Amino acid sequence: MTIRGLESLPTPVAEVVTTAVGQAHREDPALPRTGGPAGNARLTAWLGLFLLVAFLVECATLLSLHGLLSAHIFVGALLVPLALAKTVTTTWRMLRYYGRNVDYRRAGPPPLLLRLLGPLVVLTSLAVLGTGLALIALGSNEGGRLGSFAGFRLDALTLHKAAFVLWLVVTSLHTLGRVVPAALIAGKRIGPRVVPGGGLRIVVLALIIAVSVLTGAVVLSLSNYGSGRDRGFERSGMAGHWGSAHIQPHRSSLCMTCFSARPAGSAGAVNVGAAPA
Repeated sequence: MTIRGLESLPTPVAEVVTTAVGQAHREDPALPRTGGPAGNARLTAWLGLFLLVAFLVECATLLSLHGLLSAHIFVGALLVPLALAKTVTTTWRMLRYYGRNVDYRRAGPPPLLLRLLGPLVVLTSLAVLGTGLALIALGSNEGGRLGSFAGFRLDALTLHKAAFVLWLVVTSLHTLGRVVPAALIAGKRIGPRVVPGGGLRIVVLALIIAVSVLTGAVVLSLSNYGSGRDRGFERSGMAGHWGSAHIQPHRSSLCMTCFSARPAGSAGAVNVGAAPA
């Protein structure tokens, strides 16, 4: 896809647009054994696409949180290993590039605006997942109250919603710039056709997915959520439980947050920047 008239745009914006539509891309060298920067890009592209799908499913559970609370907990916990794995892969590429590795320097960095946006995507993604896990652990005792700051009540639910809004804004922008390149790299439409280390990447992806599913199952079981009952989470040593009186207002507030902040057609974090190689 070729877009004309980009010469009239500022250079940083033109770089993002041409990258977003697949008109321009980095030439990642393919090295023996692991694939080097090219293998790096493919692994990260697949992780980004898995994250995108999982985050979309997680947002979809907000449409009926009372009925899909167990799915919301499972997918939210499942996202943690995926997000951590992708953070590791993008960090690896950044370190190799700024460490002046010849092959990564030859491949070059992402567009400037996406480089600036990337750390915000990582931080907000981890904030959403971390506050969600904290909310499960703390239970519904006043929304998982943590204390107060400057006269305002501070609780896990409020932090979770605030982190979600911030995440949705930065990740929507990030996704617009990354989802097409990620799909093209994963589908071998751009970059080297043959990249060594394909079997190793499949094994790594399989292990990450297995750990993610196991994490989701363990967290769901520890939350003691009964999908067929309204008793919800029970936490040892804490009076009270998540019943329908607690779940309903939380569901409504989360849904309002989602619909009021969501740009059309975007969710998930995709960064085709890196993977260990």
